[in-house]
Amino acid sequence: MSITKEDTASLSAKVYALVKACPQGRVTTYGWIAGALGYPRGARMVGWIMAATPAHLNVPAQRVISKDGTLTGARAFGARDRMRTLLEADGVTIGEDGRVDMQRYGWDPQRDLTPDEVDAIVAGAKNLKASPPESLIRQLNDDPASPFKETPEQQPSLFDDQPES
Repeated sequence: MSITKEDTASLSAKVYALVKACPQGRVTTYGWIAGALGYPRGARMVGWIMAATPAHLNVPAQRVISKDGTLTGARAFGARDRMRTLLEADGVTIGEDGRVDMQRYGWDPQRDLTPDEVDAIVAGAKNLKASPPESLIRQLNDDPASPFKETPEQQPSLFDDQPES
């Protein structure tokens, strides 16, 4: 099952809407966002989408970190400590080990919101206009870790159209 440009734009908008819903002073994870969207093993997918976030959407991307509290997206912020600075400005404390205390600051949409609240946020995503780059669409279709990567069982066989003998 490959994903189209339109489907990628819709999925990206849903990711961005959930990230925008993460309250100031809290952080979420790639996996929690993916799980809330129905992709329990889609953390890497969310990371790829976040890496393609358009600046005009004003998504607080600094609030999406690794499940162990590390600031994994820091390179995307242009300066080494920019992500940390943005999180600290949000009111999030980063420990001496460079990690956020997930017990204290973690925000999991599936735990902290009702299913109706998640649905309302996702439904509002249609107002976010995302135009995903071709590189993201290729990655979603080709990377072995993508939920959209076709497995060998899903690919058409060379012999599907052959008459039986």
